[in-house]
Amino acid sequence: MTDSSWTSRTRLLIGDEAADRLQKSHVLIVGLGGVGSYAAEFICRAGVGRMTIADGDVVDPSNRNRQLPALANTHGQYKADVMRERLQQINPDVQLIALREFMTPVRVERLLLTKYDYIVDAIDSITPKICLLVNAHERGQRIVSSMGAGGRLDPTQISVADISETHNCRLARYVRKRLQRKGIRTGIKAVFSPEGALTDSLMFTDGTNFKKSAFGTISYLPAAFGGVCASVVVRDLISAPRS
Repeated sequence: MTDSSWTSRTRLLIGDEAADRLQKSHVLIVGLGGVGSYAAEFICRAGVGRMTIADGDVVDPSNRNRQLPALANTHGQYKADVMRERLQQINPDVQLIALREFMTPVRVERLLLTKYDYIVDAIDSITPKICLLVNAHERGQRIVSSMGAGGRLDPTQISVADISETHNCRLARYVRKRLQRKGIRTGIKAVFSPEGALTDSLMFTDGTNFKKSAFGTISYLPAAFGGVCASVVVRDLISAPRS
């Protein structure tokens, strides 16, 4: 027998109709690092009934300061596998697809043949991020995109705005420029922080998986970004049904 008692506090807050709408919704989360792993967990705990999660990376020891799947005993395991097991423990009835894949253009196009009720972009590499955003926008799929969480300390400055209104964020600037080249200036929700990044914490990488640099991070900031992304998804899904 399905145990629905675990959603009782959610139903008390938003009502049965909205909770049932969440249960019938399908959300895609791409990227399961510091932002995406927390967004996925919060979306699952809200009672979303169908989820697809995607990340081709494995847990590295350096992930443990900020990523939900990163534990001392999960090093080397696929983040998608760790999160699949965790989400199924939260809601054994969730219809869940976990993909161990990085987002290449071909993979993005194939993935978005499915119509989702919402997409969370938690990719931190610019090329696959732009590919996902462009394809989702062209298909009219609702998407919320996380901008840069690294190099920051103050979660109270996190904001939600159209991508065209983001400011003082290095990643958001790159995203805006690349989207404009594709003729996209508005219509994508972004979670960003105008707090100035601590540039002394910037390091350069070998460019693996389209990522050439990264900022230092603190435990709670990516999680806070993930929480805001999840809140955008949940609040939009429980509002009036999309026509």
